[in-house]
Amino acid sequence: MLKRFRARLADVDALPQLAILGLLSGLLAGGVIILFRLTIEYIQTGFLPGGNTENYEALSNTMRFLLPTAGGLLIGLIFHALNAAGGGSIQVGIVHVLERLAYHQSHLPLRNLVLQFVGATISLVSGHSVGREGPGVHLGAASSSLLGQSLSLPNNSIQTLVACGAAASIAASFNTPVAGVVFAMEVIVMEYTIAGFAPVILAAVSATALTRFVFGTEPAFSVPALQLASLYELPYLLLMGLVIGALAAGFIAALKWITEASSKIIIWQRMTLAGALTGVCALIVPEVMGVGYDTVNQAMLGQIGLGLLFMVVLFKMLATTVGLGLGLPGGLIGPTLVIGAAAGGMLGHFAEMLFPGQVASPGFYAMLGMGAMMGATLQAPLAALLAMLELTANPNIILPGMLAVVVSGITSSHLFGRESVFLTLLKARGLDMRNDPVAQSLRRVGVVSVLDLSFTHAPRELTRTAAEKLLARQPLWIIVDKKTDDEEDEKPVLLLAADLALFISSQQEDFDDNIDLLEIPAQRENVIGIQQQATLQEALDLMNEKNVDVLCVNTTPVNSNIKKMEIIGVLTRESVEAHYRGNI
Repeated sequence: MLKRFRARLADVDALPQLAILGLLSGLLAGGVIILFRLTIEYIQTGFLPGGNTENYEALSNTMRFLLPTAGGLLIGLIFHALNAAGGGSIQVGIVHVLERLAYHQSHLPLRNLVLQFVGATISLVSGHSVGREGPGVHLGAASSSLLGQSLSLPNNSIQTLVACGAAASIAASFNTPVAGVVFAMEVIVMEYTIAGFAPVILAAVSATALTRFVFGTEPAFSVPALQLASLYELPYLLLMGLVIGALAAGFIAALKWITEASSKIIIWQRMTLAGALTGVCALIVPEVMGVGYDTVNQAMLGQIGLGLLFMVVLFKMLATTVGLGLGLPGGLIGPTLVIGAAAGGMLGHFAEMLFPGQVASPGFYAMLGMGAMMGATLQAPLAALLAMLELTANPNIILPGMLAVVVSGITSSHLFGRESVFLTLLKARGLDMRNDPVAQSLRRVGVVSVLDLSFTHAPRELTRTAAEKLLARQPLWIIVDKKTDDEEDEKPVLLLAADLALFISSQQEDFDDNIDLLEIPAQRENVIGIQQQATLQEALDLMNEKNVDVLCVNTTPVNSNIKKMEIIGVLTRESVEAHYRGNI
């Protein structure tokens, strides 16, 4: 039954099967996010004044400096020790998820998941200026990927599971199921498909239901239903989009520069430096410590003055770009919301000064700034707009939010030439998403759904009678075993059955010599194996790498002993290209 389930998932429209997996991955990712959040909050309530998980401002000056510094040192020592022990480079976060999607068939390792959980917990508890949503996306995507890997599912379905896990994590972290779905489509897989939407929606729903059972149904921010005072404010919103778009572009540029400039510094030194610099910022503006959602809520209630808002924007940007650029295992979505809300609140205060009594409150502008900064930084306008709506439960935000988000996104991408922050950081590693239409189409399909089952095995030498019996089965391909007494390590080859038939028909009827399938005139291909879990994109990459036009799909890894392969079919370059042509 599981074998049939796997085979069905290789197809591009395996919607019922993907729906089941979407539900399971949503519950799994939701459970992981709940554990992650409870772990952080349990530690925070144990030492922060009043048991308030956001109350870093109440710490003494000494603690505000020492806590992030010690946290950075501890993370650095852990990562340094594991890096010295081997096992591959230590990569965590959303950029790591994108890299595994593009270059590793969506297979996320357990080791990095554990490191993300531990590292992000320490980072958040010690008050660094990072968010929990980025680590949450990694944790959700990795847990869903590991589910698919444990069931030996085709890689095209594991890609969908990664999107399910990412959507579930955003939905569970923010209590925003719709924004979670759109985030997964805009930021993670970067495409919209019917087969992709349904399981991702189910994952977001199941994860949100689970977290609402634990944390309740209230939106993340408790603010009144503010709205525009007049449509005459729309030109000012356009200006606001320009300002926040420029701010987002500066944020991306600074983060990229620090990441590249610090890449040669030893891990523990980088992390400790990040902690110390965060501590210095916290001495000046305590609000930069932690995720900062209490600051966002106060900004949207209009409880923060212009001067403090300016300081929050300046030092939150500094602490976040330095911390993340130097490698702290945290997210940047939360900090962008804080920076955007503070910047929007500033512009709201300026609007009140210019047009007293005629404009919306600074709190309303803080809401808009939050979404505009998120949209411009991630280049995910729809996800940002829906996040604004779900985080505030305020439908009045939609019309002005659309203008602010779109203008800020265009400003960052076209006026300043900045891509999404995640793509920027991915390219800083010398990588690319390879997200062209051909790659997208081929990654959605497993090789099992396209392979040719018309093949048979044959020894290197056989009689004419045996050859005629073999051809009577009407195979398209013959897999010739080259092994002889003195050729133990020789790999088999592929032979077109039509070439054998042509050779026999060219011989006289009384021809009775043994036929050597490696000597007759024919086109032959060395057998190159590819796993049955592979996608058509992997198959095409392997064909180009090995300079062949035919692959044998098998149940064993590609680098295993070729003689132990259980070949289940043959895949040709022509069939891969025909599939793509049939889907454009």
